[in-house]
Amino acid sequence: MTIQVGEKLPDVTFTTMTAEGPQPTTTAELFDGRKVALFAVPGAFTPTCHLNHLPGFMEHAAAIKAKGVDTIACVSVNDIFVLNAWAESTGASGDIKFLADGNGEFAKATGLDLDASGFGMGLRLQRFSMVVNNGTVEVLNVEPQASQADVSSASALLEQM
Repeated sequence: MTIQVGEKLPDVTFTTMTAEGPQPTTTAELFDGRKVALFAVPGAFTPTCHLNHLPGFMEHAAAIKAKGVDTIACVSVNDIFVLNAWAESTGASGDIKFLADGNGEFAKATGLDLDASGFGMGLRLQRFSMVVNNGTVEVLNVEPQASQADVSSASALLEQM
């Protein structure tokens, strides 16, 4: 069952990149007591993710944070090394926190998993954006087609805040 507005995020552990290298980071550490704009991409460096979805959140980062958001985070079923390379190559690491869901635990636990095996990509996350306040989903926008970034875009999320 897919997570719904009003529900708490599941307890999972992501991997984030720090100055000391990859570190586990729990849902509680990321979301408890904080307002977070979270968006998911099916894969770093993939066309829509790289050319549309991530750049929109970079462009609107200041406006989103001005709405009381503590953190903007991007989650993907990629390993942290790929996400870190993507963050560095796009210059997004200053504005956006990258969360690796390498084994798809968050994807499965939220019901937002995507079978992209037809494209040789295996298990992925559906493209979405959400606002999470103290661990509870306040806004959820799931993209009907993973190749599009319209309803889950930064500008669409900003209009809902």
